[in-house]
Amino acid sequence: MKLFRAALMASALALPLAAGAVYAATPADALVIAQNIDDIVALDPAQAYEFSAGEINANLYDHLVQYAAEDTTTLAPGLASEWIADEAAKTITFTMREGATFASGNPVRPEDVLYSFKRVVTLNLTPAFILTQLGWTPENVDEMVTVDGNTVTIKWDGDFASAFVLNVLASRPASIVDEVLVSEHVEGDDWGNAWLNTNSAGSGPFVLTDYRPAELVRMTANENYFDGAPAMKQVLIRHVAEAATQQLLLTSGDVDMAKNLTPDQIASLGDQVKVEAFPQAAVHFLSFNQKTESLTDPALWEAARYLVNYDGMTESFLKGQMEKHQAFWPKGFPGSYDETPYGYDVEKAKQILADAGVETPINVTLDVINSAPFTDMAQSLQAGFAEAGINFDILPGTGAQVITKYRDRTHEAMLLYWGPDFMDPHSNAKAFAYNSDNSDDNYTATTTWRNAWAVPEEMNEKVRAALAESDQSKRNEMYVELQKKVQADSPIVIMFQAQLQIAMGENVDGYVNGSNSDFVYYRLVTKD
Repeated sequence: MKLFRAALMASALALPLAAGAVYAATPADALVIAQNIDDIVALDPAQAYEFSAGEINANLYDHLVQYAAEDTTTLAPGLASEWIADEAAKTITFTMREGATFASGNPVRPEDVLYSFKRVVTLNLTPAFILTQLGWTPENVDEMVTVDGNTVTIKWDGDFASAFVLNVLASRPASIVDEVLVSEHVEGDDWGNAWLNTNSAGSGPFVLTDYRPAELVRMTANENYFDGAPAMKQVLIRHVAEAATQQLLLTSGDVDMAKNLTPDQIASLGDQVKVEAFPQAAVHFLSFNQKTESLTDPALWEAARYLVNYDGMTESFLKGQMEKHQAFWPKGFPGSYDETPYGYDVEKAKQILADAGVETPINVTLDVINSAPFTDMAQSLQAGFAEAGINFDILPGTGAQVITKYRDRTHEAMLLYWGPDFMDPHSNAKAFAYNSDNSDDNYTATTTWRNAWAVPEEMNEKVRAALAESDQSKRNEMYVELQKKVQADSPIVIMFQAQLQIAMGENVDGYVNGSNSDFVYYRLVTKD
């Protein structure tokens, strides 16, 4: 049966791209996707840090707790059926789910949890910092993660609320791997890393059965998945870099889904294709470097908020790609603040500047990534700000050039975006509302430090207090208040939240795409 399905898949992919091709030519129990996946560097969850890798891992692995396909905004039980937090002792004790197995057939054990976390901390690859921020090291991880019968106790070192720790444990590097299976493929001291970059050892709804870099990813259904076997027996992701080719494959019926179409292509699709929009976690902002004297007056920050043509951009060249959002935590998750009080009002901006005695014209360089839609956004900002005597000289560069300049704090104004490393509001609060040491030699990967904004100590204290707050409702309220303060009074003007448009056949239902690549799920997909 597996051979038959593989042959059927190959036949479907070999169909000519004629305009008259029969739609839905792909197998009824397979989902075929056209997508640019050349960003993948690694698939081992201890190393994977790219968008495409995150999406794939989300379908191969489970966590103790996780944002499940049924509701990507609520943290739910995963391989742990329940847990008890002791805030005073800085511990959470998890009871493992009865009967859960890895795709290999091996039972999921508490020992697998310890092994999974220990290998991430010991390998210390790119995403390891997400776990090591809990105070874990290769030397102490056996004391910080302990096993007793069917329970695992997690300990942390730092003033963190248990809610924050739970979000850390729901992140990609906290994926639980099959110790027995991985141990069979260890080479030297690599903890099975080489093998896991082309294979999987998870308990998730799918198993990685074929990976060819910059060519394809094939996942096969895990029939023993604890939350029910997927309807799609296979998910095949074809690497298709060109958006025009993706569009042709989709409209010809040779793929079920195209993930990288442009807004113009989206608008030109026919009746046999539908488009679904998914808000993403990335927020886009304009910021002013406080090393530039002319950009330090809070009145300029306030006026800037009225010089962005939010609606003009989102209703034209950003249509379908971004929506107006003016707070640092993305809409759709607990703790978000979704009010958008600012609009394009040149006269009000002029009055704010005049009342504060700010002299114009002000000439400012604006760094921007030299690609759409960033260059279009920069030109819109240039036109709007010029109306109030703030003149932007646009400096386009590659992404690497722009980001390097930003990290060096040598820019004046910057147009960029930011996404959280994991789905806890502290991830962005630290980036937009915290900077306890603004010195040049204290490099910090935050927007505040990179813009040389010495955050008022009162705000720093509020960020620390929110991180340590044990009452989740109160904690969310604290993050809302922080967002209001940053929204009203900071040199960082948050403008938009990204939105992803995905085109798919009319017969495809149940596709889930949460706010980032770690929340892309195929388990609920059906094809009528």
